[in-house]
Amino acid sequence: MKEDPLILVINPGSTSTKVALFAGRNKTTQENIVHPKEELASFNSLWNQFDYRIAAIEHFLSRTKIQGTLDAVVGRGGILKTLKRGTYLVNEDMIKDARLGPRGMHVSNLGCALAQVIARKFHCNAYTVDPVSVDEFEPIARFSGHPLMERRSLSHSLNLRAAAFWAAEKLGINANQNNFIVAHLGSGISIAPVHNGRVIDVNDASSAGPFSPERTGSLPLIPFIELCFSGKHNKEQIIEMVMSSGGIMAYLGTNDVAKVEDMINAGDEYALNVFLAMTYQIAKEIGAMATVVNGDVKAIVLTGGLANSNRLVTEITGRIMFIAPVFVFPGEMEMEAMAEGVLRVLFDQETVKQY
Repeated sequence: MKEDPLILVINPGSTSTKVALFAGRNKTTQENIVHPKEELASFNSLWNQFDYRIAAIEHFLSRTKIQGTLDAVVGRGGILKTLKRGTYLVNEDMIKDARLGPRGMHVSNLGCALAQVIARKFHCNAYTVDPVSVDEFEPIARFSGHPLMERRSLSHSLNLRAAAFWAAEKLGINANQNNFIVAHLGSGISIAPVHNGRVIDVNDASSAGPFSPERTGSLPLIPFIELCFSGKHNKEQIIEMVMSSGGIMAYLGTNDVAKVEDMINAGDEYALNVFLAMTYQIAKEIGAMATVVNGDVKAIVLTGGLANSNRLVTEITGRIMFIAPVFVFPGEMEMEAMAEGVLRVLFDQETVKQY
């Protein structure tokens, strides 16, 4: 394998497809290909968008005029069957499950299939890294409090594990032999103990843990049940309330934290209290996850889009710095995480997994 293999990274989103080229760890170019809503509206299903997105990726490649050939293509891993952590070779069984969505359908399910089509054109392998459905919970972490409901692992597993690797590199230690607490802070929030490279517990970012810019996180259960049966809201409205119009959006009418900080700077005391409540809940969840590894934490990592806020980072750090050193890697970093997952396989630092 050459010193700086050329890797194409593909990350499909609801209204865009992010693409990037890496020469080794160096990102040489990245583009966010926006798909207008009116164009997407012409497709009656997610998978009917496939050829449309392939054409957009091929147009990107033609414009970049890459030198030589690709050594690997990696696509975002979606909601597949339950998997162990690692980098997987894309195969037909994976594509089949991505289309069927055994645990749910999400735009990231397109990632592995998009990667496969491009990889075949360049006669290289297609991969996916730490899909959303990675589940390596310890058995006791699965208990919810009632046998009809089991706690599940659906998290930002790609970023959680990658951030642990980056912190380990900063400390000069092996991520697979140490413990980290990683908080992915975005529109959804995942906070996990990463034990020897494994996410062994995590809040369900869709319905538990801290509230976020648009999600409620954990709610008082009896009042929530009463709300569900009040007759004022149907099922779809309740799900929207929890998933996309809760959190800061419900309190302040915006999910933009930068606007919230503008409100705070203008003297809005209520906006300040809402902001501080979110940082308080994030710090509390980090503290709780430290108990999972008996307090043996080498570092705490804050990552995701919200980690760009100095005010937010300062508030959280002040509450958790007694546990372990705090590292901040702002931004979602998914493209870098996917490229590095492939590099670990290409350089024989990890064994590629078969789906």
